[in-house]
Amino acid sequence: MQKPSDADLLAAFKIKSINRASVVKWFNKELALSLLNYQQAAKDCGSSDWTCPGNISSTADLLAKAQIWRATIPPQMLAWRDNLADFSLAYIAEQMRLAALFPKVSSEIDLFNDKEWNGDEFADRQFFLSFDDGPSAVHGTSDDVLAMLEENHKNAVFFVLGENFQARLHKTDANTLSGIYKHQCVASHGWEHQSHAKWAQWQDSIKRTQALITSVIAKENFLPLFRPPYGQRKADSGAFFQAQSLRVALWNLDSQDWNAHIDVDDIINRMMVLMLIKRHGVLLFHDVHAKAKAALPVLFNELGNAVTWGDCHLLATHDAKGN
Repeated sequence: MQKPSDADLLAAFKIKSINRASVVKWFNKELALSLLNYQQAAKDCGSSDWTCPGNISSTADLLAKAQIWRATIPPQMLAWRDNLADFSLAYIAEQMRLAALFPKVSSEIDLFNDKEWNGDEFADRQFFLSFDDGPSAVHGTSDDVLAMLEENHKNAVFFVLGENFQARLHKTDANTLSGIYKHQCVASHGWEHQSHAKWAQWQDSIKRTQALITSVIAKENFLPLFRPPYGQRKADSGAFFQAQSLRVALWNLDSQDWNAHIDVDDIINRMMVLMLIKRHGVLLFHDVHAKAKAALPVLFNELGNAVTWGDCHLLATHDAKGN
């Protein structure tokens, strides 16, 4: 995937320009994370474990050993290897396209400053749940997701849209609305779901939403975080967010539950593979869609105690990064 020319990538991604430096930066970051993740995983290697090609100390060694390792895969696992290869290539292309567009089109693929985060630096085996775009209407999908989390003793950050939050408030009262998030965390997704990199009123969007949330949500459940719709924000917006005592909170594990072409089984398989590969980070779901309610209990059960589902309240501090 590093070999195609700019012309090939432009045609494949159907974009008008490519930032090759951004693509190279992303590749190097992913290789470094892959090395670190392999080293973490290899701590549990047994002497006869075919999945462990030995001690690896550099990304070059990682790539070389991976080529050798491919020849050792047991025959009964070849179908698994092929499926994983197909998924990996599709996922790499998906991420590379975002890198090719950055920073002309900003996203979760990279950060503008050290006050932003996307989950790449979190502690090994530590994952956090997040939901965007809610709340739904009363007794809608948001309520179903909240009930599912409560039943499974998990919590998440709900990045709410101001207009949806206000609409829900008009149908109920502040105490009731605050109460549905009593064991959860609430943060801002802006007033409307549109790019905060192009919207002239982006600052007002953030201020209005912040004021509304803090007037309703209990102080202990509010997080001073902002997640831009589509991950799009202005490159020079850092000073504004600092003045508002906010941090930009992105993600690094996208469930794509918004995608009509992806069903619940696809989401389960996608997130399971990404969690095994990435080993830490922030999962992105949407509580205005129903798929998370069905997919997450399966992930909770399948992964068991192999991972730690972090308390969303930690995301207000540096503790979530293990610092």
